[in-house]
Amino acid sequence: FKSIKTEFVYQETFETIAELQIKWFDYVHWYNHIRLHSTLDYMAPVEYRRQLAEANCE
Repeated sequence: FKSIKTEFVYQETFETIAELQIKWFDYVHWYNHIRLHSTLDYMAPVEYRRQLAEANCE
């Protein structure tokens, strides 16, 4: 939860629940598809899972 707090909660303000939902969806997409993770060999989680699945199919 540290990443969520430092990268999202503490960096944003929300005027409405709808605005929170939109920004949350955007953050989750960024976190899973774009943000590089050092523990995943500097890949985004989606890319890491794709490569893992390909390796398991071979």
